[in-house]
Amino acid sequence: MTQNASGLQQFKNQVGIKFQLYNSLFGSLPFHRIEKTGVLVSLLLVNCEEGYQKNQSPVTIIEEFFAKQTTYVKEEEKADLLFRFVQYIERQVVLFDALEDAAFGKFHDLGGKGTMKHLGMLVDQQQAQPAFEEKLKDFNIQLVLTAHPTQFYRDAVLGIINDISKSVTDNNETEIYTYLQQLGRTPFFQKEKPTPYDEALSLLWYLENIFYPATGNIISRLKNSFPNTACETNPIIKMGFWPGGDRDGNPFVTASTTLQVAEALRIGIIRCYYRDARSLKRRLTFKGVESLLAVLEKKLYDHLFIPGFKSTLTKEGILATLHEVRHQIIYQHNNLFIELINNFINKVEVFGLHFASLDIRQDSSVHVKVMETIAQKTTVLPSNYLRLSAAEKMDALASVTETVDETIFSDDVHKDTILVINAIKDIQKSNGEAGCNRYIISQCNSAVNVMEVFGLFLMGGWEKENLHIDIVPLFETVDDLQHAGAVMKTLYEHPVYSNHLKRRGNKQTIMVGFSDGTKDGGYLMANWSIYQAKEALTAVSNEFGIDVLFFDGRGGPPARGGGKTHQFYASMGNNIANKEIQLTIQGQTVSSNFGTIEKAQFNMEQLLHAGLSNGLLTSADMNILPHEAELITNLAEKSFRAYIGIKEHPNFADYLSHASALKFYAQTNIGSRPAKRGASSKLSLKDLRAIPFVGAWSQLKQNVTGYYGVGTAFQQIEAEGRWNELAHLYQHSLFFKTLMDNCEMAMNKCFFPLTAFLKEHPQYGEIWNMVYTEFELTKKYVLKLSGHTTLMQDYPTDQLSIQMRERIVLPLLTIQQYAITKVRKLEEGLVTNAPIKSTYEKLAMRCSFGIINAGRNSA
Repeated sequence: MTQNASGLQQFKNQVGIKFQLYNSLFGSLPFHRIEKTGVLVSLLLVNCEEGYQKNQSPVTIIEEFFAKQTTYVKEEEKADLLFRFVQYIERQVVLFDALEDAAFGKFHDLGGKGTMKHLGMLVDQQQAQPAFEEKLKDFNIQLVLTAHPTQFYRDAVLGIINDISKSVTDNNETEIYTYLQQLGRTPFFQKEKPTPYDEALSLLWYLENIFYPATGNIISRLKNSFPNTACETNPIIKMGFWPGGDRDGNPFVTASTTLQVAEALRIGIIRCYYRDARSLKRRLTFKGVESLLAVLEKKLYDHLFIPGFKSTLTKEGILATLHEVRHQIIYQHNNLFIELINNFINKVEVFGLHFASLDIRQDSSVHVKVMETIAQKTTVLPSNYLRLSAAEKMDALASVTETVDETIFSDDVHKDTILVINAIKDIQKSNGEAGCNRYIISQCNSAVNVMEVFGLFLMGGWEKENLHIDIVPLFETVDDLQHAGAVMKTLYEHPVYSNHLKRRGNKQTIMVGFSDGTKDGGYLMANWSIYQAKEALTAVSNEFGIDVLFFDGRGGPPARGGGKTHQFYASMGNNIANKEIQLTIQGQTVSSNFGTIEKAQFNMEQLLHAGLSNGLLTSADMNILPHEAELITNLAEKSFRAYIGIKEHPNFADYLSHASALKFYAQTNIGSRPAKRGASSKLSLKDLRAIPFVGAWSQLKQNVTGYYGVGTAFQQIEAEGRWNELAHLYQHSLFFKTLMDNCEMAMNKCFFPLTAFLKEHPQYGEIWNMVYTEFELTKKYVLKLSGHTTLMQDYPTDQLSIQMRERIVLPLLTIQQYAITKVRKLEEGLVTNAPIKSTYEKLAMRCSFGIINAGRNSA
């Protein structure tokens, strides 16, 4: 789906011109030292643009700026001015974000391709109503909000963005001016890391204020077009939640945190219902109806505001009241305001009393250690458990009859592994089964890993017959993805696990991870391995009569499964199960793609359209044919070898640490989770999490994980005389076309002049030149393949947005590299002013906020 010229012009008018207007207003605000800062930032931007054209380094550019535009001599004075620049540019990025949000509906066709309105037209045109309504019976999308540390905006700043957007939409210049003043005085940096509960509350705001109304609107629209849509038996939209449940690598998440977050979710949805009930009372003032709503409002009020109140509130009870109200409106009050009560009913059917399903996640290595302790200290498992074969271990875990007390563990994480099993039972009692009914296993590489979790529930006192839990393996590395089919076959063949699946409706959710896959094997290999794994998993699941549901662990940037996400789902052929679309919405992506009701509704509709139309309304066969699969496999293997070639270079990890802000990532205080696994002080790619890994390349403006190896693969395919095959693949495979679109997006955010000073470095020059050569090679072949002259030519609005954002933060990128260079020189003893070192470290870290925020999907 490409963007049109009218949308581009609207973007120029509504965002580009208004940014210049409000930016000049912002620059003249009467704050302490702000006015001169605005003028100097503009001068620095010009210096940067001219300096990079002259092949100058960031250090040369900054030092020339100080010499020409200031009288500063002392390092402390220079650093202070640079901090003011950082703060100013951060606020420019906020202004740009707010203007884009406000204009979203102007340069996106909210009733066009990919929306519910367009879907309804397609169904009518193809006379596919019966088949479509059949698909609606069991299709849904599930958006799972996670607290991955990619959100660099504090809650207060996100609130200001929301307020400025509304004021711009209303053309209220007085309010805009006031909010800009507020923005100038609002800190961007959190002095302390948030707790997991803090992270949960931040995302709860989005559930209450964005997803709750957006979901109601979408389902109401869907039901108006297709009255037989049954949300009471199959919610078309479901929400998931990881903060407070995801303990993988995060020792700060405990069972008590999980219970606290589940209660917050319950209170949050009741608060939404209370507001809706009060709002309805102002309209439904009719005899017989008003009293029903008053009783409901009182129940909701008591639950929210009376301390210690023991509520008897249930989803079924709320729906019974609302259906009675609806009945009276239809038969006694001429359907007046029927759309309001229908919208309320839709939301209760979807959100129940749980709001979002709280997932539990832990790394398989933790479960292994827990089982070792249990085998050593109890009789729950055989004493020789560790020496058993994989099949024998599975049988032992499936035969557990005794419970385990957490006091046998000395390690707090291992204790929590037992305690959270009991917490899940409590959550299901209070929030319903949907409140917490999945346990996800990170780094799952065997069937034993899955049965370890099954055994944990038996050790926690759960009965096999009443185990209302889906155990979800997460396959992440290229190797794990390639063996995933065999792992699941072993599980499906196990009689105890097979019976468990029967009790769960013969459904198996399997999660695949894009982030670690790309870090492990590079862009093409990771994406193709996931595609092939899904085909293999679909085939083996069909063989055993299991409906497999895929849950995608996607981040914001293309390198972590982001970008044009809905197009990936539209491109899945019928060899890949597509009854549900489940994906994570992580950190920064929550605010950038779902930050307003309008944006959330549009992007949710895009996903619904992709899933519902795939295989039903699409005119072309989306299956990748055998000869096409062979070609992609060939490309993936070639690109994999190229990526491994740089990844295994002895200076690769040190280069990233030397050149980027990676070492300062943990100091940003944007998330509760540590930036890397393990306690070693030395950088190890294995321990380094994918988010800081990808984010570091993003801030370097090299984005290695979004394209490296693609150019080499294309060059070799051309040399083999297969270019025409590749061109045909690009033209006829939406999957491959989307891969290339996302690759172009990653490349379009690169800027090699920023780090060109490293190309002659005695230790790291080789790495820089390898990256730059691959970038240029990939750009050459991607443009040849598309027939375009510039990257992202099919998406001119996105292209312009990126161009404007990159220009805003060019001084910030320059300042960050300047600060990193200063820190290096101090560490190497080339400069002796030691007290200033911590100042430059903080400066390098603070630049990350504006750079990542400007990228919108950079981490």
